[in-house]
Amino acid sequence: MTLNIITLTLNPALDKSAKVDGLVPTQKLKCHSLVYQPGGGGINVSRMLNRLEEKTHCIFTSGGDTGKNLHELLLNEGITPESVAVKSWTRENLSIVDTQTNLQYRFGMPSNGLQDEELTEIKSTLDKCLKNNDILVISGSLPEKVATDFYATLIKQLSPKNIKIVIDTSGSALTEALKEKVFLIKPNQRELAQLAGKEFLSSTEQEAFALEIVKSSKAQYVVVSLGARGAFMASKEGVVYQSTPSISVKSTIGAGDSMVAGLIYAIKNDFPVQDILKWGVACGVATTMNEGTNLGSKSNIDQVLKMIQ
Repeated sequence: MTLNIITLTLNPALDKSAKVDGLVPTQKLKCHSLVYQPGGGGINVSRMLNRLEEKTHCIFTSGGDTGKNLHELLLNEGITPESVAVKSWTRENLSIVDTQTNLQYRFGMPSNGLQDEELTEIKSTLDKCLKNNDILVISGSLPEKVATDFYATLIKQLSPKNIKIVIDTSGSALTEALKEKVFLIKPNQRELAQLAGKEFLSSTEQEAFALEIVKSSKAQYVVVSLGARGAFMASKEGVVYQSTPSISVKSTIGAGDSMVAGLIYAIKNDFPVQDILKWGVACGVATTMNEGTNLGSKSNIDQVLKMIQ
């Protein structure tokens, strides 16, 4: 029986979204409709699970006034965050929608890295709160200058505890993490091809490689996002697909994290394989129905579930 869900965000952000009536160079543009939201992979997973009335331990690094703002925003959403204090200020990300074209422009800021003692503190914090059979969601990018095998090292350290590890990252960090055994990964098509050491995989090759990962026990579940076409999931029971309904997409920020939350919610509640994927897709789609950095609401999710039944 799964006890707790813990999310870890090493590279969080204070997300700012705004609108501008015409994006043109050199001129001073007047922004409006400014919204601040907590951001970062694991943080968004916690936020979406909170909407599904699943409580989590939300662990993230926090520095400076931006880190304090992030902490307060999470408290306002009913989430009890557990922040690990770091010297570098938490970064800010910015998304702007041009109201004349409805195009969204996203600006991701770099982080300032983490010091060795801070990484040690993160490991210690996790070690204290994790128990056998807990689900640990490691989600998001690594901060600047943190070793690409840090997630892999963390997974290896926790292996004696029999933790169900969900890893949602990309590039070298994901490749290194899969040198250890994990519970679930959620690459997109490009990331899956990179894991296979190729530029591109056909649909047949995608299925075969995802099943190969499962059969080699590197991951029990491989969920591959197919963008607007939905997703497929490989497990010991084979491959299942779930398409997405036709909706108006307002923003894709946080959609992948929301999908991870839906998958975890269904797994924790012992749903059958097809329903696990259905909940993942529904939560991801629900988030795309909202503007800026807003995640999907429970009513959005219920609406999408009815559309894809």
